[in-house]
Amino acid sequence: MEQSGTSALLQGAVQDIASDVVSALRGGDHVRMSGTGAMDDVEGSLTLAAVRVLGADLLLPHVLFPTPPAPEALAVFRRTVEAFPPRPDAAPTVKWSHWAMSRTLRRLDTSLAGTPAGDQPPEQDAGWLDEATWQVLTHQLAVLAPLAVPGADCAVARAAQRRPVDVARGFVRAVRRRDWQQAAGAGRWLTLIDGVPETLGLETGLDFVELMGGNDPRVALQVQAARVVRAAGALV
Repeated sequence: MEQSGTSALLQGAVQDIASDVVSALRGGDHVRMSGTGAMDDVEGSLTLAAVRVLGADLLLPHVLFPTPPAPEALAVFRRTVEAFPPRPDAAPTVKWSHWAMSRTLRRLDTSLAGTPAGDQPPEQDAGWLDEATWQVLTHQLAVLAPLAVPGADCAVARAAQRRPVDVARGFVRAVRRRDWQQAAGAGRWLTLIDGVPETLGLETGLDFVELMGGNDPRVALQVQAARVVRAAGALV
């Protein structure tokens, strides 16, 4: 029961923070992490765990818009990166998620300039994506949706770029299976890659995903991110 209660608390924290990010994406404002400065150890650990789940998307509005992050949000993000380094035997998605967070931190935390923490970490291998079936590819890309940002080249983005039809197939499959989070993540990638079939109807598809799954802030985050990217002129 205690473990179930902790999971529910973590899920609630993730949803709350995702809602903050969605609001910032819609308004071009700061991500607000109200109350983090006065958290006790339990609340602080829960917040760090929630930020770890959300990953680099916590600061996505400040990557897409020319607004610096609020100091408290940046501090929580930095603490999360430092607190959860991936283990050597961690899954590739875990390593890539941490890599994305580290890259975002270097981009937005000016205090790291000229320090070892500000150095570019080496990219992880993404060869497994080239060998994955289109179903597995779509699932993995949805998990790694925080890497889908304009102009941010990496091995995962290049793998997605090589397989636009497979990602489109995965998007359709996720919609049919009513897996709104996977559909939203795949849709976000599809706004960035070339060669997406025009018959896909991505804009309409994203509207439908938001209509059906938009009550989940994590789905709304991915859909809103896709729309901001499209508005910025990303090719579809």
